[in-house]
Amino acid sequence: MKLRGLEGKDAELMLEWMHDISVVGNLQADFASKTLEDCISFIVASQNTEENLHMAIADDEDVYMGTVSLKHICEHQAEFAITVRSAAMGKGYAQYGMRRILEYGIQQLMLEQIYWCVSQKNYRAIRFYDKNGYVRTTEVPNSLRQRYPEGLIWYVYRREDE
Repeated sequence: MKLRGLEGKDAELMLEWMHDISVVGNLQADFASKTLEDCISFIVASQNTEENLHMAIADDEDVYMGTVSLKHICEHQAEFAITVRSAAMGKGYAQYGMRRILEYGIQQLMLEQIYWCVSQKNYRAIRFYDKNGYVRTTEVPNSLRQRYPEGLIWYVYRREDE
């Protein structure tokens, strides 16, 4: 497994998870309407890493398994996001990608905290985060909280958690 920059060859497999209801059913965005061109545009835009860092989680043969991101990077904090293809679930890709990008954010980008949220209905994600020891929080900056509806479960990874 490895993290690498997103590449054009990842677009079709990215679109696969976007149209897989078992992957996106409990996510906030409307992925079902996305097209291959949308995926290509996202990959091209991912080359600018100033405010957002989007990386591919790939297997040993360099096949795309999912995307892991640090978004809205600023003032010693960022927002975390991850999505993996159903073919990658239960095989350690999400755990690997998450651990690596959180460590990168703390160690290389010198972030103090990284936040993310999940729907209370997304039992699979909640179980994954809790099982892996990530910390729930109610203390979330308004700049992040205002992007999302009420009633979500928030997590934080802090420099001292590393």
